[in-house]
Amino acid sequence: MTETLLPDVNRADCPSRAILEHVTSRWGVLVLAALLERSYRFSELRRHVGGVSEKMLAQTLQALERDGFVHRDAKPVIPPRVDYSLTPLGHDVATQVHTLAHWVESKVPDVLEANTTYDATRA
Repeated sequence: MTETLLPDVNRADCPSRAILEHVTSRWGVLVLAALLERSYRFSELRRHVGGVSEKMLAQTLQALERDGFVHRDAKPVIPPRVDYSLTPLGHDVATQVHTLAHWVESKVPDVLEANTTYDATRA
């Protein structure tokens, strides 16, 4: 009889680690948070998420689509039009990371102060 292990993020071979990496990467968080607002075309999303390269955005969207968080809607028109939106599962995870991202934003002054204090004691 084969033992079935429950997912445990602390296990090195747990598949949840790859999913966690996709949704908590810098670009994953920002893409999910943006798509929580509305659907975007690729170029719109790239402009909205400042600093992301075309390659990184494509890789991030592909990973999130593969995990079932993002829906890619390619319309057969000329020029081609591709829209990205959240799936119901994607909406769930985007809500979570959006909350975290806004918490981090609100704590930037506290963290910068902690950085200054830490650096001053190490100088």
